[in-house]
Amino acid sequence: MHNFNYHRPSSVADAVKSLSGASDGKILAGGHTLLPTMKQGLAAPSDLIDITGIAELKGIKLDGNNLVIGAATPHAEVARSSVVKGAIPALAALAEGIGDAAVRNRGTIGGSISNNDPAADYPAGLVGLGATVHTNKRKIAADDFFKGLFETALEAGEIVTAVSFPKPEKAGYAKFPNPASRYAMVGVFVAKTGSGVRVAVTGAGACVFRSKDLEQALGGKWSADAVSSVKVASKGLNNDIHGSADYRAHLVTVMAKRAVAAAG
Repeated sequence: MHNFNYHRPSSVADAVKSLSGASDGKILAGGHTLLPTMKQGLAAPSDLIDITGIAELKGIKLDGNNLVIGAATPHAEVARSSVVKGAIPALAALAEGIGDAAVRNRGTIGGSISNNDPAADYPAGLVGLGATVHTNKRKIAADDFFKGLFETALEAGEIVTAVSFPKPEKAGYAKFPNPASRYAMVGVFVAKTGSGVRVAVTGAGACVFRSKDLEQALGGKWSADAVSSVKVASKGLNNDIHGSADYRAHLVTVMAKRAVAAAG
């Protein structure tokens, strides 16, 4: 691992200042992707800005009809929060299924979505619920935030500060985890909202995406049976040693059925 300068700011403003003053600075939240890549010599940032000590980036609260989660809030806190369980139980269940106990107690929602791993769980939750990502500069709709493989709409010097989730009428999440990594080979988040049905798929492609066919089926009838006959196209889906594109396409339908059943 190369030498680097370590910063532990106490405010978002200080974090932005440290980031802008570095030649190649990186934000450190959970560090589950950044630190291993540094150890392997695949990344060598000049500065690490550790935001885990910033109080304004932590916490869970209700703001009207929205559930707001601070960017530095660990997965474990989301999973056990009575506020989350009361507002969006499916989101608490999603957080409970991320990695293992060590990952859930260290990893953060802001770090996860900023990294945008194609097999991460939170992107499906954000897109499925029509969430809004808050940064130090602006607000970004989840549909516009995730751009591609490990790519987001975040600009230089921009830091995620919170995520706002509108409370749905019903929601559910189901995933088929890789037995080794526990990342989603396929994960499906379904939500019935006042503006319609949303279905988001993670793990199957290079980036989280919405399934219009599944949304149309559930829009006609909200039941697991409604999606049973939906055949998801395998074109463009991941095809690797863990599962073929056809297998993942089949899993999308299976996980959708389970997610709807979980939603009730």
